[in-house]
Amino acid sequence: MLHPLVAPMTALIAGILILVYPKLLNYVVAIYFILVGILGFMER
Repeated sequence: MLHPLVAPMTALIAGILILVYPKLLNYVVAIYFILVGILGFMER
């Protein structure tokens, strides 16, 4: 189980990076979907 502060901290860092580097949004979204997919398969 992940620490409860991991998701909010990751979201905050990603948000700041997207504000500074708007082209980074595509990569952040792609990595998010990949991680959610992998975690979804690992739970089964």
